[in-house]
Amino acid sequence: MIAQFLRSTFCPLSARSLGVFLNRPTGYLISCWFLSIAALQAASGDWPTYGGDHARSGIQTDRLAPPLQLAWQFVPKQPPRPAWQGEAKWDGWNKVYDLKHRQDFDHAFHIVGDEDALYFGSSSEDKVICLGAQDGKIRWTFFTEGPVRLAPTLVGESLFVGSDDGHIYRLRATDGTLEWKTRPGPRDYRIPGNGRLISAWPARTGVLVQEGVAYAGVGMFPSEGVYVCAMNAENGELLWKTEQKDLPAQGYLVASSSRLYVPTGRNNPVVLDIQDGKRQQVLNGDGGSYALLTEDALVFGPGKTGQLRWVEPGSKDQLATFQGNHMIVFRGRSYLHSDTSLQAIDRERYLELARQRRDLYAYRQKLNDQLKQLKKDSPGDLTEKTEAIQKELVDIARSLDQIGQDMEGCLLWNVPCEFPYSMILSGDILYTGGKGKVGAFDAQSGDSLWQGEVHGRALGLASVHGRLVVSSDTGHIQCFEP
Repeated sequence: MIAQFLRSTFCPLSARSLGVFLNRPTGYLISCWFLSIAALQAASGDWPTYGGDHARSGIQTDRLAPPLQLAWQFVPKQPPRPAWQGEAKWDGWNKVYDLKHRQDFDHAFHIVGDEDALYFGSSSEDKVICLGAQDGKIRWTFFTEGPVRLAPTLVGESLFVGSDDGHIYRLRATDGTLEWKTRPGPRDYRIPGNGRLISAWPARTGVLVQEGVAYAGVGMFPSEGVYVCAMNAENGELLWKTEQKDLPAQGYLVASSSRLYVPTGRNNPVVLDIQDGKRQQVLNGDGGSYALLTEDALVFGPGKTGQLRWVEPGSKDQLATFQGNHMIVFRGRSYLHSDTSLQAIDRERYLELARQRRDLYAYRQKLNDQLKQLKKDSPGDLTEKTEAIQKELVDIARSLDQIGQDMEGCLLWNVPCEFPYSMILSGDILYTGGKGKVGAFDAQSGDSLWQGEVHGRALGLASVHGRLVVSSDTGHIQCFEP
């Protein structure tokens, strides 16, 4: 019976079957995947936004081969001044200890850039800075009226950035000239916040630009209104604006062709329709400002205990959870990064098993409900039907045990890793950031290939035209080249 149930529900995952599962035509996922990686990378090798693209994939298609050496470093006048200094020590109500920090989006000056120049925002000096990619020297600066906490977005010759002053800016990338600015919040009203004087509606989602539209969120006090909006990227004209009264907006926006995902700091992401901004749902989980999109499924976390949750489109609940800090999904594999290890997982097989497990759990619940009803209708009478259900429940338990064993077999390799703070993929090389050092691993085998020294905790990594750019919590920006 169980085998028949599985055969009727599942088949091997091909592009066609997975496309049907997502209610999309054949080939949609393949094209969506390449668009998600390359949509903002107009030139190969660029790193135009946080995570490399608007899916925050952390993937650079160009290979950056170790060993590397330090080419230059930039030391700012002031280190970052994060909005939220650190995680709570413990959750006494739920008795959870050693909590993960769920709002660490601005603990380093994250870099974007192209072959010629690199750009970042400063949360301590309230400005955007442009550096020469060859030498790390300042070319221009642009001051806002509040901390710039998230990385800019580079599109063509323009740079889009948000500030705690409540404004969204478009700057000319070559010299920092202001092209336009707009204030999505209701008025220009300043308050003390996070040790600074900021707008009551600070911009803390970054600016995501897709198909000529710029998306951003402002506000962190739901009682005062939090606004997520879409603007014409050319002139800043407002296209739509959605107000939410229950959740803030903090962390980098993530977008697919149909959905806009809004991280909410310690809470769970909000899903909006990207065309009109209407809320579709709020996902279940333990919150966190880290998020990435793959095949229209969202991975977010780290929750309270360092768990990444995989949620498929149209669902509020997780399909699978992974113990780790970051994930990269590429060519049928998931690379999972935790405090102590780096792993490669057969993603397609693992998710196929996870779907089987999910549906078996649902089927088991249905049978349990039937069994309870039978016992209620005929207490003390063990009928043929109840015996059949009980036998089927035993078969389900055996099937679930087997699925658990098969899921463990999806682990391709697992190696120790002392670089828990950041991870990107450049070609077939995984780069990871740790305390006082960065490391490189072979993505196929997990072999350690190289280590380099850096200042502080390497929280930000970017692969830009043959350069590894490292941002740390001390404010240092260091550039490594082959």
